[in-house]
Amino acid sequence: MEDNKIKIGITQGDINGVGYEVILKTFSDPMMLDLCTPVIYGSPKVAAYHRKAMDLSTNFSIITSASEAAHGRLSVVNCTDDEVKVEFSKADMGAGKAALDALEQAVADYKEGLIDALVTAPINKHTIHSEQFDFPGHTEYIEQRLGNGDKALMILMKGDFRVALVTGHIPVSQIASTLTKELIKEKLTIFNRSLKQDFGISAPRIAVFSLNPHAGDGGLLGTEEEEIIIPAMKEMAAKGVLCYGPYPADGFMGSSNFTHFDGILAMYHDQGLAPFKALAMDEGVNFTAGLPIVRTSPAHGTAYDIAGKGIASEDSFRQAVYVAIDVFRNRQRDKEAHANPLRKQYYEKRDDSDKLKLDNAEEEL
Repeated sequence: MEDNKIKIGITQGDINGVGYEVILKTFSDPMMLDLCTPVIYGSPKVAAYHRKAMDLSTNFSIITSASEAAHGRLSVVNCTDDEVKVEFSKADMGAGKAALDALEQAVADYKEGLIDALVTAPINKHTIHSEQFDFPGHTEYIEQRLGNGDKALMILMKGDFRVALVTGHIPVSQIASTLTKELIKEKLTIFNRSLKQDFGISAPRIAVFSLNPHAGDGGLLGTEEEEIIIPAMKEMAAKGVLCYGPYPADGFMGSSNFTHFDGILAMYHDQGLAPFKALAMDEGVNFTAGLPIVRTSPAHGTAYDIAGKGIASEDSFRQAVYVAIDVFRNRQRDKEAHANPLRKQYYEKRDDSDKLKLDNAEEEL
């Protein structure tokens, strides 16, 4: 059983934020070590500094490779040769480089099969930006490095409350021009597949948001619903995807209609994430669907305003670990279920009865 324990790679994120605090607090509970084998990609010195500053008692082992990680222990792989200085709440380029070094090592180890899933602590998108990281965020970076040509879908979730986005980290001025029927169909396809494969929902129900206020009000407030969103939904419905709407986002969330659906597809970032974080920020999880790798992160950012004070809640990070474990196991079950499919069966009409035939010989056809 020990050999089958899921190995979770954890990137340190921005060392001047709350990343190490929520990581160390999460794994101060011995029960977490019974669920997985956690491997932090970062710096043992920085981890020790945070532990002392926050007066935490979490123990960890220093290893040179994820292959050395022991069950029942929290391990740290050193990912940088540079002496990095922790300055809580400061946006620092050195901290950004340290975050990128950890992320790149984790990605390389995933490619080598040394870890099963990835949980990323929050980064500062400005300080991590470089020639190696020219992306709006983690999602786009991981899609490019580990997607194998597949497209990613950002899903924010807490339990059965899941919000996915058609457009992600783009300026508001570009949202309407970016939306196309093909893009909405692509995101609905990924969302529907993820709800089945990653969450075990056999016939997921997806609510789709409108772009304009009051769903365009019959074209008075915009035509994207009539020209783009509804045609895309009709084509997906014809393929068996259970999608409903488009719903005006304000009334839909305000009336708690989201409780009747397995997922919600929002047209843009703040349309979906503003209400989600208002309702589920503390235990929310960011899950990157659609890619071969299972990647999650807490729903919050670096939280510079409380960094170093020891008051950050680890609830969101702990839930991110839980989701990574659950999705990885669900994918394994789904893979096993489809590994040996039943032989084709068909009925041949003879006389007054239908006789079941097994298609097990080519000459039968």
